Amino acid sequence: MGLALKETKMFKTVVGMDASPIHTQQALFLGLVDECVTMEEMRECDVIFLAIPVDSIIETLQKLPPLAPHVTVIDLGSTKRKIVESVPSSIRRNFVPAHPMCGTENFGPKAAFKELYQNRIVVLTDIEGSGEFQRALAKEIFIRIGMNIVKMDSASHDRHAAFISHLPHIISYALANTVLSQEDPQSILALAAGGFRDMSRIAQSSARMWTDVSKQNKEELLQTIDFFGKEMILAEQLIKEERWEELYEWMEKANTLHHIL
Repeated sequence: MGLALKETKMFKTVVGMDASPIHTQQALFLGLVDECVTMEEMRECDVIFLAIPVDSIIETLQKLPPLAPHVTVIDLGSTKRKIVESVPSSIRRNFVPAHPMCGTENFGPKAAFKELYQNRIVVLTDIEGSGEFQRALAKEIFIRIGMNIVKMDSASHDRHAAFISHLPHIISYALANTVLSQEDPQSILALAAGGFRDMSRIAQSSARMWTDVSKQNKEELLQTIDFFGKEMILAEQLIKEERWEELYEWMEKANTLHHIL
C-alpha cells in the first residue's frame, strides 16, 4: 500500500508502523515508507490504513488515540462484520471498512510490489456509517491506485468471501497436509506439476492471518466447508460405484463456472 500510495502523489509523506522491528527496518530499507512512527504519532496522519491480521485490526481500533474529524481510517481485512461491530462509536464516522480482493501467498515487507491493486476489486462495506468526507476520500484513493469499487453490507461480504477466498485457503492447507501426512511425501512431491502447485500455492500464506480469518468468519466458513464436503462425498460415491457417466456430467457442470468468470 505504501508503494501504491507513493505512485499516486496524493500524500506528502507515507509513514508506517509494525510490531516487528525487523519488518520496520525492512520497510525503511525497501522504501515502502518514508519513516516509521509510534501509535501516538499516528494521530497526526490524515489517513490511517490497518493492513494487519484481522484480530489485530480489532485490537488496534480500541487503542487508536483520539482522532480529528477529518482523519480517515481504512482497514484492509478479509473479514468485515466483526471488525465493523468492534469500531468504537467515537471514531465510527472516521472509519471505512474495505477489503481489496487481491494478494499473493507471500507476506512481509519483501513481498511488496506497487502493482498489487491494479485492475482488482475492492469491497467497501457498511459505508453508510462512515462520514461523507471519509467515504469520498477512500473511494478516490482506491480509484487512484487502480481498483474497481463494489459496495456491500458486511454480512453479505463475509458470506461471499467464505466461498471465494476463505474456503479455497482451507482446501489448499488440507491438500498440503494430506500429502505431508503420507509415509514418503518427498517421493510424491517429486511428481508435482502444475495442478498440485496451483492448488497448494496459497497454503504458503500466513497461518496467523488465516487462523484469525477463520475465527472471525467461523459460521460462514463452516457452512462452505459443509457444502464442499458434500461435493467430495458425491465424487467419492460416483468413483466407488463406477458411475462414470454421472462423474463426467458432474465435471461438465463444474466446467460451466468459467463461463460466469
